[in-house]
Amino acid sequence: MSLAAAPASTATAWTYAALSHLPTPPPCPPIITAADLPRILPSHDIWDMWPLALPDGATARIADAILWFALAAPRCPDPVQRHGLARIRLLRQTGADWHDLGPALPDGLHPGSREWSGSAILDPAGNQVRLFFTVAGHRGEADPSPAQRLFELVGTLNPAAAPPIAWHRPGREIIVADTHHYLEANEPQGLPGRIRAFRDPAFFRDAETGQDYMLFAASHPAAPGMANGAIGLAVQQGGTWHNLPPIITATGLNFELERPHAIRHHGRVYVFWCTQRHTFTPANAGPTGLYGMVADAIRGPYRPLNHSGLVLANPPAEPLQAYAWWVTGELAVTSFTDLWGLAGRDPETTPALKRQQFGGVPAPFLRLALDGDAASLLPGAWEAFPV
Repeated sequence: MSLAAAPASTATAWTYAALSHLPTPPPCPPIITAADLPRILPSHDIWDMWPLALPDGATARIADAILWFALAAPRCPDPVQRHGLARIRLLRQTGADWHDLGPALPDGLHPGSREWSGSAILDPAGNQVRLFFTVAGHRGEADPSPAQRLFELVGTLNPAAAPPIAWHRPGREIIVADTHHYLEANEPQGLPGRIRAFRDPAFFRDAETGQDYMLFAASHPAAPGMANGAIGLAVQQGGTWHNLPPIITATGLNFELERPHAIRHHGRVYVFWCTQRHTFTPANAGPTGLYGMVADAIRGPYRPLNHSGLVLANPPAEPLQAYAWWVTGELAVTSFTDLWGLAGRDPETTPALKRQQFGGVPAPFLRLALDGDAASLLPGAWEAFPV
């Protein structure tokens, strides 16, 4: 299908009107406790995670194990510092057991100073891995900048080898902000939640057409100020990625729609993202949580799940306990343990809590049920990836 023949993308606005349907209380997972903190790598914090998946979205099984890519950094006095040190780490999960396989990428394989989130696809016919990720900053910079570029690396999987993926050089930048649909994320400095977004590439193959798409977190140039969060879309043709208009925008509502990704379920396309309460405008207009919309096709138009878009939120008693949710093709939900066990204490007024109560490990898995425009959180939580 040519770009000219393809149906146009229809941007769907996520609005205050939708948020007026937020349920009280919100759907929440169980409260995380000390027993839910598997210390995989005691010297490092681990956060945003994504599995090696098949092109249809199913999680790949490698000798009864699952390979996870995760951001990791040495434990710092203030966990916020981890963003300036982030590298992608490779983890192997077998049941409830986690094993660290070391850095996913060798030094110097890309032109950035750090590595941020993305997605990974396995072609089982040739054991070829395609890793899509965010190159953050610039190689050799003295201070870590929040500049962001979308990159692809291709490698060969050999489960018996150490490391298990041999990457082919060079990588390539796959999608560039065109300033018409998407702002460049090229600021020299900035704080989390207050920087432009051009990151978090998530692969999606449309089973109806066989077309490959990429979703990504973006900032829309049409929005005034910083409340310009959007979910961007690109399509691949002839080995080249082409920008399409955003499929979901949060103009005037939210600064960033992070880690957007799509799955197909019962003939519909479900797009999920996560965001934090402080990135709404005004702050606290919505809770930190997993949000989503549904459409009949990847290009939209979309309808907010559960009318509001909210799929699940942290418990009101522990509003910061987890973040960076990711829904797999099996409707399992992964995230990482953030600031848990606060019991009403404020880490802004008691800074020591930021290190003391930061989990930096995978959170217990959750599972969703999807029924048309409704998403519900199944009761309980699982230590291991649900089969």
